[in-house]
Amino acid sequence: MGWWQVNADTLAGSRFVLSPLAETFAALKLLHSAAAAHPGERAWLDAHLPGYRDRLAADPVTARLVRAGLGKDWIADFLTPTPREGETFADGVARVRAADPGAARAHLAVSLAGPLPAVLDRDDLPERAAALLAYVWTEAVSPDWDRRRRVLEADVVARTAQVSRGGWAAVLDSLRPGSTRWLGDNRLQVNLHENPPREISGAELVFVPVTPKGGWVSWEEPDRYAVVYPCAGALADPGGRTVPASLGALLGAARAAVLVLLDSPLSTTQLVAVTGQGLGSVGRHLRVLLDAGLVERRRAGRSVLYSRTAAGEVLVKAAGPGHGPGTYRS
Repeated sequence: MGWWQVNADTLAGSRFVLSPLAETFAALKLLHSAAAAHPGERAWLDAHLPGYRDRLAADPVTARLVRAGLGKDWIADFLTPTPREGETFADGVARVRAADPGAARAHLAVSLAGPLPAVLDRDDLPERAAALLAYVWTEAVSPDWDRRRRVLEADVVARTAQVSRGGWAAVLDSLRPGSTRWLGDNRLQVNLHENPPREISGAELVFVPVTPKGGWVSWEEPDRYAVVYPCAGALADPGGRTVPASLGALLGAARAAVLVLLDSPLSTTQLVAVTGQGLGSVGRHLRVLLDAGLVERRRAGRSVLYSRTAAGEVLVKAAGPGHGPGTYRS
């Protein structure tokens, strides 16, 4: 397994960072695999995969670059510059474009775990990679960026609240279950590869959420390291919760959707991101549900988290799963 040596000061100074470039690269990985993790991703792939495949069919060199760069066990480093706080997509992709061509070829040889094909022995690989990322951003990510950003922000709220409840170890264990884990003795496991440990004490450490499933690590030695991880739970698939028709008829579809989502604690910000409802509407629904004794709230740091009460659990379970054309969707 690969792990980093992290001292207390580095962990205490770590933070969460949103990155349009990381979100775009995660979208590129999803297009490359064409494997949806939930119905929301399936719908997104149905909408964008044909155009992506047409673009690669018209540019065989870039198509070969993608296949080489997204290796089975390793991603070519120049494709994933370490995210920086406040960086725009244009700023991030400019770093991909500015990569040294020789270094890019060397990174591809590592991700291929073998010699570089002759078709990729050229100096314009960083420019081609940047152009493809710009295409994915423009066509498939940017039009939906406001919603994605709300989901990413909501995930950060959930993680920071988790720090106050269970400490950093609980958060690190949950970022990429099976890949990231706090090992104790100042050791953070970051993947399952048999790589030499890295001493990163004193460096900048950031955690970067993305909405597609997956993740990776990146670094700029010796100063900056990042763990990119997928949003979890209800945030991963905002449209994935079915509201029982009977519950929607009783409470109203929008209010019932809020109650169904609260099987785990969520903040108002998270509920807005997941449901797509306005802040005022979510607030009104929560007040009604609180007054009815169906949800409860508690403070976690600077956030207020809502969850179902025992009465709310009984009501949702009694309604059962939704069926047929009367089913309401959150």
